Amino acid sequence: QVHVVESGGGLVQPGGSLRLSCVASGPILSITTMGWYRQAPGNQRELVATLISGGSPNYADSVRGRSTISRDNAKNMVILEMNRLKPEDTAVYYCNVAGKLLTGFRPYDQWGQGTQVTVSS
Repeated sequence: QVHVVESGGGLVQPGGSLRLSCVASGPILSITTMGWYRQAPGNQRELVATLISGGSPNYADSVRGRSTISRDNAKNMVILEMNRLKPEDTAVYYCNVAGKLLTGFRPYDQWGQGTQVTVSS
């Protein structure tokens, strides 16, 4: 089973920055997509940024221009850096990883438990 663990959330002041990390482990043959999503209270989970192997990053309009998603393929890690944070960025941030397993080359699509980000003064 693939395990996905996020880290880096917390309390940030408006205008500040954050760096979220996510590591995938387990019987991974390949990782096709790594991405970040978020869910604020009362809202549906929404895309923040995704990165497909060999492709360009995809950002939500709400974070484009102040966010950067990157991957460290050797560590099965994806990083999200966000600047000029706003109170509306407050949410639980989830990492999603998808690809193929070593066992039978079956696909997997795994979510992490989420990490809380609160933007407040």
